[in-house]
Amino acid sequence: MAAALRVLSYNVRSMRDDHEALAAVIRQAEPDLVCVQEAPRFLRWRSKCAALARTSGLVVVTGGRPAGAMLLLARLGVDIHSTRDVLLPRTPGLHQRGLAIAEVSVSGARFVVASMHLGLRANERLLHVDEIGEVMSRYDQPVVLAGDVNERPGEPAWSLLAEAYQDAWLAAGNQASGGLTYSASAPYERIDGVFADHRLSVLSCQVPDSAEVTRASDHRPVLAVLTAG
Repeated sequence: MAAALRVLSYNVRSMRDDHEALAAVIRQAEPDLVCVQEAPRFLRWRSKCAALARTSGLVVVTGGRPAGAMLLLARLGVDIHSTRDVLLPRTPGLHQRGLAIAEVSVSGARFVVASMHLGLRANERLLHVDEIGEVMSRYDQPVVLAGDVNERPGEPAWSLLAEAYQDAWLAAGNQASGGLTYSASAPYERIDGVFADHRLSVLSCQVPDSAEVTRASDHRPVLAVLTAG
C-alpha cells in the first residue's frame, strides 16, 4: 500500500488562547506534518514556536517570522530534504503573509508541503495565489498546500486554488456544506483548507471536533490523509 501522509492545517491565532488545549488538539490528530498559520512572530517567537512543537510531540521544520508567521512542524521520522521561507507581496498597513515550504519523505514517498495564509483583501488574495503558484511550480514532487484562505469556497482566490489543486474536503467525498472551520466555538464558514496535487489521492479529510478545539484557537483545524499513487 502506498505511504499515507497526514497533514494538519491550523491557524493558532499567535498562541493567544489555551496552550495546553492547542497541543492536545495537535497530538490527537497524530499528524506527520502540521501547517501552522499565525505562528508567533514577535517577541521570543523562536522559543514560542519551539515550545509549541515540544508540547505537541513534534519538531520545528521551518518558518516563523521569516515566513510571515507560517510554520511547519513534523513528527520524528519524517525526512526533511529541503526547506524554504517565502514572503508574499505585502499590502501597506496589513500583516505580512508568506509561505513555509519543505520537501519531505514519509515511508519513502516524497512530497512538498507548504503552509499559507492569504490576505484580508480580495485583490491581495488573488495576488498571493499568483505568487504561490509561481513558487510551487518550481517543485517536481506532488504539492500539498494548506492554510487559511480568508474566503469561502466559490470565491475568486479559493476557486483558483481549487482549479490548480484538489480541494481535499470535496475530494474525500464530503458534503460541500460541511467542513466549517470558523469560528471554533460556533463554526459557520469554511475558510481553511487543504489543497492536494492531482497526482495524490485523498483518503480522508475532516475537521477535528473536541472540547479542546473550542479552547485552543478561534479556528478549527483541518486534517487530510493523502497518498501518492
